[in-house]
Amino acid sequence: MDDNFYKPNKVIRPIENITYEDFSIPVEKDTITGIILKPKSKVKATVLFFHGAGGNVSSYLFMTKPLVDKGFQVVMVDFRGYGKSTGKPTHLNVAADGQIFLDTMIQRPGIAGTKIILYGASLGSQIAAHLARTNKDKIAGLVMDGSLSSFTDIAMYYKPEYKEMISRYVVSPYAAKEDLRDTEGLPKLFIHSKEDKDVPYEEGFENYSKASLPKELLEYSGKHLEAMKTDSEKIISSIEKMVMK
Repeated sequence: MDDNFYKPNKVIRPIENITYEDFSIPVEKDTITGIILKPKSKVKATVLFFHGAGGNVSSYLFMTKPLVDKGFQVVMVDFRGYGKSTGKPTHLNVAADGQIFLDTMIQRPGIAGTKIILYGASLGSQIAAHLARTNKDKIAGLVMDGSLSSFTDIAMYYKPEYKEMISRYVVSPYAAKEDLRDTEGLPKLFIHSKEDKDVPYEEGFENYSKASLPKELLEYSGKHLEAMKTDSEKIISSIEKMVMK
């Protein structure tokens, strides 16, 4: 069933007007790749960014460039099958590769010693929450932007006519709404629009409701994942508070 969730795109759009560095990490017989966006000023913290089901790292620069402009270093990863990465994504290998990615990055020169924020966008929120649960001592905060509560829940949203079958047979190997219960003490920011047609607000709010403290909810008006276009100052202010603690 994993093929129904991941929609990789291999076409890299031009990356312009920003300083960046490519990276690659071996995982089993494949390689995951990505980019490190570097601010012109002193690095405030490092944001590890996990994008959504479609596109690749170059598709989400509109979400990460505002962070870079404000002094954050942003690492964007393409899991297997996306962009320049090889292989095929599954729920299980994305989780395994996510841990390898995190462990590699926090030891990398230029990143080691900086505070780490995990930022999950849409489908990427699942791996961000999963990593946050098991790496609380390594990170300073978690951002859940347009987040889904579980793979099963989003499947039922898109295929309500098969709800009973999906609830029985589409088993989530990990689910944000469960992982977030075990993030006590980790600052968390939840971002969602009540007008979101791609991932319903109810799923993001369920994540927020079930998450342990501390947590903050930012609601905005607009389409899926468009908060950085309308409320970037509020988002960045909240992230800055995470790294100041």
